[in-house]
Amino acid sequence: MSMEVDLHGLFENFSYNYKDYVYIEDPEDPESGGGTAVFISVLYSLAVAVGLFGNGLLLVILFLKRRSWSVSDTLILHLSVSDVLLLLTLPFWAAQAALLDGWCFGGFLCKLSGALFNINFYCGIFLLSCACLDRYLSIIHGIQSYFQEKPKLVPLTCLFVWVIPLILTIPDWVFMVAAKHSKQEKTQCVHNYSYFGTDQKLVYRLPHHILGFLLPTAILFISCSCILLRLQRSSEVLRTQRAFFKIILPLVVAFLLCWMPYNITLIVDTIRDSSRELGVLQPGHESLETALMATKVLGCIHACLRPLLYFGLCGKFRKRALTLLGCGEVEQEGSLWELGVGKEAPPEQNHNEREELKQMMTTMTDHQVQSAQC
Repeated sequence: MSMEVDLHGLFENFSYNYKDYVYIEDPEDPESGGGTAVFISVLYSLAVAVGLFGNGLLLVILFLKRRSWSVSDTLILHLSVSDVLLLLTLPFWAAQAALLDGWCFGGFLCKLSGALFNINFYCGIFLLSCACLDRYLSIIHGIQSYFQEKPKLVPLTCLFVWVIPLILTIPDWVFMVAAKHSKQEKTQCVHNYSYFGTDQKLVYRLPHHILGFLLPTAILFISCSCILLRLQRSSEVLRTQRAFFKIILPLVVAFLLCWMPYNITLIVDTIRDSSRELGVLQPGHESLETALMATKVLGCIHACLRPLLYFGLCGKFRKRALTLLGCGEVEQEGSLWELGVGKEAPPEQNHNEREELKQMMTTMTDHQVQSAQC
């Protein structure tokens, strides 16, 4: 009887050539990592808590002084409403990052959340552009402030500011979908620009890049730069336009610091995808999904920063907020912001009125002296 056992070459020596072996790494979902998902969820939760509390307190103070409503209050109101709308969508984005299944709220909420994200950006940059342009025309060209001359038309201006974002967010309502990525099992609420069969990302992003970002940003930069140069040359203008340095300029700087990284990354992503379609770049170019996600989080956090800026920069608002939290009596008269827009008289007008009053008092005194001598 043969006792040999066939081991099928178990202990035989083989040599393999690994030179041609290529390791293909699966694309990593930027929100799939446990640490990243927890960090994003916590960050969104803090933004919601701080933002809703701050903006809620701001709205309460505004409506408590509704008898002395100014144009500045109207502008701040619309900015706050746009922030609240964005903050209400952050729990959904936090859940998408934390849940293993990703987005589980359906297609309608996906489209709504994507649209409100861009509406907040559009309203913020358009309203700030209007305020800076109004100051630019008043300080540089000596044109009577539009907001002071025709305050009743300000609500129409704000309505126009809301209509433009609604038009610019049509691509979000069309192309935002909740679907699984081709190489991932996690459902994502993302734009699908191949809705009509071809990827035309450049065509649908171009209005956002030009009308929503580049043009208003140019207005902000030009108007603010000219105002700063003028204020630097004239000490009198610098004294009377302290509100620009104190309120408007910090709001513009904070807005651009939070939103510019996202929009620049979005422009780079659009250019890269367009170049790939034209054959300039190979299909395997570096992905910008992680950068877009990080900068998007920064833009969302801005929704809770404005009330903190008001509290730190506006003494009257800080006083009324502390009074309201202490259940005290809130004053009903006066402007909270001193933005130089609205029914309140500008500093130049107050200065001129003081000079005229002094001249009138001097003239009356001279007449009295002459009468006494007679």
